[in-house]
Amino acid sequence: MSTGVEPIASPLKSLRSVTSKHAGTVNYINAKEAHNAEELLAEIGYKQELNRTFSPIQVFGIAFSIMGLLPSIATVLSIGLVGGPAALVWSWFVGGFFILGIGIGMAELSSSIPTSGGLYYWTYYYSPPSLKAVLSFVIGTSNSLALAGGVCSITYGMAEQVLAAASLGSNGSFEITNGKVYGVYAACIFAELLVTCFASSAVAKLQTASIVANCGLIVLFFIALPIGTVRNAHFNDGSFIFGKYQNSSDWSDGWAFFLSMLASSWTIGAFDSCLHMSEEAKNPTRSVPFGIISSITVCWILGFLILIVINACITTDIQSIISTELGQPLAQVFYDSLGKKWAIAFISLTAVCQFLMGASILTAISRQAWAFARDDGLPFSSVIKVVDKKLKVPLRAVAFSATIALLLGLLILAGATAANALFSIAIIGNYVSWATPQILRFTSGKDLFKPGYFYTGKILSPIINIISVLFQFFVIVLACFPSEKKLNGPDTMNYAVVINCGIWILSLGYYFAFKRNIYTGPKSNLSDEEYIEAVAQQDLIDNVVLQEKSSN
Repeated sequence: MSTGVEPIASPLKSLRSVTSKHAGTVNYINAKEAHNAEELLAEIGYKQELNRTFSPIQVFGIAFSIMGLLPSIATVLSIGLVGGPAALVWSWFVGGFFILGIGIGMAELSSSIPTSGGLYYWTYYYSPPSLKAVLSFVIGTSNSLALAGGVCSITYGMAEQVLAAASLGSNGSFEITNGKVYGVYAACIFAELLVTCFASSAVAKLQTASIVANCGLIVLFFIALPIGTVRNAHFNDGSFIFGKYQNSSDWSDGWAFFLSMLASSWTIGAFDSCLHMSEEAKNPTRSVPFGIISSITVCWILGFLILIVINACITTDIQSIISTELGQPLAQVFYDSLGKKWAIAFISLTAVCQFLMGASILTAISRQAWAFARDDGLPFSSVIKVVDKKLKVPLRAVAFSATIALLLGLLILAGATAANALFSIAIIGNYVSWATPQILRFTSGKDLFKPGYFYTGKILSPIINIISVLFQFFVIVLACFPSEKKLNGPDTMNYAVVINCGIWILSLGYYFAFKRNIYTGPKSNLSDEEYIEAVAQQDLIDNVVLQEKSSN
């Protein structure tokens, strides 16, 4: 019986299985043939459970908010200065260029199949049949860990800013301890949790507020810091800003330059938060790629300009900035150029923006956790995947994500070296999660990929993706290196290697021991009736049922 509706995204079997109890075989999903976002999501295999309230600018806003720029630069400035002022600006520029390539690859994937599961869904979709479930499970775990590391590192930076302001206000009499840092960190996580539990429309509006706050802070920075520097000191010349390499590590100058690149790799790497908002975005095949590309481009260029201003205003004694007693190099830069009162004001405003960053990334990880739990990929999935019917928000996934952040944050109690592993956890986990579906798309899944509305073409797309994958492998290796060449006990060790490898090994063990027969890949949560209602095509359902019966 035909309804007269044109064929939807695919004439073949959907990921949605007939019984909806097991993962089905994948099909050739074609986003361009779907009539609307709900129909495409049904063809992907899921019902519309969350409200679509995010406009393109708000999708951009959630990534821009998490990137935070000035607050993020404040958090990673000591990393960027490892190779000196010149390494700080040029490693950012080079890193941003390659990260844009990664973003283009992610934008193509998200335009083709927009779903909150994103990376682990694409991994399943493009993997060889024998590896679909296990690879998808590992990438889902890795991406969740990376996002959790992002929440931790952002909120850790915020805690340091708050305590730096307290230390500055007390003229150094306030002692900063690991316990105090974790206490402030935990309080910030709880505050972010409360904000993230609002309805989706309120969280979307929060992104607009975050854009305004971050842009306002940047404008104030561009005006106030140079004026303060002129009054209290003098500008550094161009040779210092763009040509002064001052290696503060025991690595070679070249490797110190690459270590400085980790600053841009962490800061601009928040673009994947757009992926996890796919099921709350209006017209996601266009708005999600827009959010990814625009957030990377804006933060790449603006960040480069911010670092130039910092280099122009910073003291020439770089080591004194890195090892400042305030615990935050940018706080010391503010103090040197603006004095105590203005420095406290800037630090406070930076902390407010970091809070908005933390709330935004907690939103992103909660959607990833919810999507992964929906497919039975997490412990206690049946509990975590429940969506609040009134607010249309996955409150339990939000609480679960905040709990993971509190547990990972215990590394803070072990000292700054262990806490800095939170940054590398985010970088390594993200880059592994991004590279995997990119590789699979051009290998085992090359016949499955159907371009969406964002596509760079048959010639450019492979070139861009191959280069970006090679860059990702390089950054993964880079993030595993300790800050010092000579290891002097646990204080100089890079704990990210242990944590990431440990999580991957444990996730594989957990999969084969408990999840092998439960997690079989992304699962449809649509009944036949719901699928018919979503796509309005009875004859397609009949064909799916007939094909399923004939294959048994």
